Amino acid sequence: MLKAVIFDMDGVIINSEPMHNKAYHDMFNEVGIEVSTELYESFTGQSTINICKRLVDHFNLDQSPETLVALKRKYYKHFFYSNSDLGLIDGVLDLIKEYHSNGLSLVLASSAAMTSINQIFDRFDLNQYFVAKLSGGDLKQSKPHPEIFIKAAEATGFSKKECIVIEDSTNGIKAANGAGVFCVGFDSFHSKNQDYSTADMVIKNFEDISFEKISALIN
Repeated sequence: MLKAVIFDMDGVIINSEPMHNKAYHDMFNEVGIEVSTELYESFTGQSTINICKRLVDHFNLDQSPETLVALKRKYYKHFFYSNSDLGLIDGVLDLIKEYHSNGLSLVLASSAAMTSINQIFDRFDLNQYFVAKLSGGDLKQSKPHPEIFIKAAEATGFSKKECIVIEDSTNGIKAANGAGVFCVGFDSFHSKNQDYSTADMVIKNFEDISFEKISALIN
């Protein structure tokens, strides 16, 4: 029986990818590197510190990964507070409210830093619906490693078989697979060139996983 739902944030709850994209590319320009589209898309779902470690290794940079993280976050913070058009992904707030009102325990498991998670949750008043929030930046491993979803399932207080994960990225889906949690792949318009082939089901609209529909499937 379904008891808990684990949400990714970027690309599932909020379309923050344009802000991340701009912040990363401004950081790339500042440190003087050209990152291919293929390499950039491979970062999706990973924590900022792990992405910056990859960049330092790949481009043999003199700057530390922590320096790159600070630059990226500086640009992101500016865009976040200056972007009045930032909104939740269509249908996700209704889904969150429906799950919550039907007694499901909701947990956030995002590769974003906790500061970024709190900014989003405070801006859209989401804390009231979630029992826990996990940041990949606080963990040893980053998606596609399953650590974050193993810990998220534990945070629900229920078994893995009573949980589902909603993810939009290749790395996130692999992490859910590795954690042994049923994974719904959200094939979002905003998520480019991601692999949904190992997700347990793939959706394009949150109506496809309404409480009634997903409960019948998991039960």
